[in-house]
Amino acid sequence: MIIDEEQFKKFILDSKLVSKTDFDEAIKIAETKKQKIGNVLLSEGKISETDLKRAEAFVLGIPFVNLTKEKIDFSVLSLIPEPIARNDNIVAYKKTEKGLEVAMLDVDDLPVIDFIKKRSGFKILPRLTDTVSIKAVLVQYRKSLKAEFQNIIQKESNSLGVSKDEGEEDKLGEKSESELQEMAEDLPVIKIVDSLVFHAILQNASDIHIEPGEKELTVRYRIDGILHDAMILDKNAGAGITARIKVLSNLKLDEKRLPQDGRFKIEQNGEKISFRVSTLPTFFGEKTVIRILKENAHGFTLEGLGFHGEGLERIHASLKQKTGMVLATGPTGSGKTTTLYTMLDILNRPEVNISTVEDPIEYQMPRVNQTQVKPEIGLSFANGLRSLLRQDPDIVMVGEIRDGETAGLAVNASLTGHLVLSTIHTNSAAGAIPRLIDMGVEPFLITATVKTIIAQRLIRRLTPNKEKYFLSPAEMKNLAKVVDMDRVLTFLKTEKIVGEKDTWDKIPFYRTVKSAEFEDGYSGRIGMHEVLKVSPAIKEMIIGGSSQDDVETQAKKEGMMTMIEDGVFQAVLGVTTLEEVFRVVSE
Repeated sequence: MIIDEEQFKKFILDSKLVSKTDFDEAIKIAETKKQKIGNVLLSEGKISETDLKRAEAFVLGIPFVNLTKEKIDFSVLSLIPEPIARNDNIVAYKKTEKGLEVAMLDVDDLPVIDFIKKRSGFKILPRLTDTVSIKAVLVQYRKSLKAEFQNIIQKESNSLGVSKDEGEEDKLGEKSESELQEMAEDLPVIKIVDSLVFHAILQNASDIHIEPGEKELTVRYRIDGILHDAMILDKNAGAGITARIKVLSNLKLDEKRLPQDGRFKIEQNGEKISFRVSTLPTFFGEKTVIRILKENAHGFTLEGLGFHGEGLERIHASLKQKTGMVLATGPTGSGKTTTLYTMLDILNRPEVNISTVEDPIEYQMPRVNQTQVKPEIGLSFANGLRSLLRQDPDIVMVGEIRDGETAGLAVNASLTGHLVLSTIHTNSAAGAIPRLIDMGVEPFLITATVKTIIAQRLIRRLTPNKEKYFLSPAEMKNLAKVVDMDRVLTFLKTEKIVGEKDTWDKIPFYRTVKSAEFEDGYSGRIGMHEVLKVSPAIKEMIIGGSSQDDVETQAKKEGMMTMIEDGVFQAVLGVTTLEEVFRVVSE
């Protein structure tokens, strides 16, 4: 079903979805890049995906379906396996006498239609839909799998239970290595661990916590930065589960007195996923935490991460430099590494040599030489960076500046003709300067090398189903005590988010609306940032030994939006809530 371009053009222009000027421009780009006009309009932001799909459906003469609020019978949904639905963007939603109606993003995907036809035995009736609908249906798979998963856990953990008389001591801690190995290879244990991991990936969890208590084993998932109880298991299941995870990550089975760190990898639906494992002895047994890292995650943009306005311009300007340092700061789990990788992606061109030293390598990037730190064999950040500089790099990324030696090497690398990207643990952009001085870096070297400092936190995103409201005078007064609302209003007007004459009583904020799909009204996360440019005035202050607060005050005079101001800015955009901003900033 090939779209008639002339008919498509006529429909788009007649419906006034796109102006003739924008459409003519899209045609030129489509011819140059040999792409479909519709795809160009979408990538250029001239049309929404839903409007594009509706237009394509009209021209092709097939129905467009919106499935965002449809509850699909699982017997129909399961006719297409979840991995195929996710990878090929196709879902079954209705079965009639005429055949199986399937919603797709691309009705020209004949191989997948043929595969579904052979698998289900039904005549396939393709319908066009949009990404939002596909995502909404994929959530229904998750809910059905959750019920199935709970059944496995209940059934299998019961078979793992060790009956003990009241008062009898738990002897699981005394098991030999061979007994633990046998437990780790037990089918119920394998099923439980596989289900724990699979379910965590489905829910986009970043961490799995397996915590032994006095009478039970608690499993929790960290989703969008918040820990949620996933399930409670019989305490006796803990030894087998921990043993299984240790086997996967090559840890010592019989070592329970000391913490251990390991890692393992799996491939699921064509996606490589790394797991970083940490075990820690606690009063009631070993606690295990698994960090989930999707290695081939890609497609991030600075705008998509939440950067905008002057801050975005400052980052782009710093990335055009051939030498110097760009630092990302913030606590663990605030998205610093993702920001660095996004910058590397912008810099990743055939004419430059990019080398990194990381712990761990979180994303794999083509044409980037990535080195994993291994302290146990003497490959530290400092040693890795020292060796890396002999490899003729143009751009260097150091996963983290942890000590004076690494800081000194990074500074020297930027002085000797390299652009250096790195992270450092501080609470604000201005705080990175005294931190570097504490590590032994001389102030004059900081002024000579550091170009831009980014500080960030991650805040949860509101779902599209949100409620608009306006602040009362009393609420505005309370907010003004902690945020300079006049400055925020100026930023909003500068970036044309609100009108020139708008005042706060006319500017809406948003609150969560809970739903069955999103229990807390949030889905996903985005960053709030402050981007400090090391200007001539700030350089003088660093040399003169000015305080962190004085540096921040000067940076604000020079147009830096502070993190909390950016949070309020994002709340006005409807990206998040004021409550979420203050939850994160006060942590």
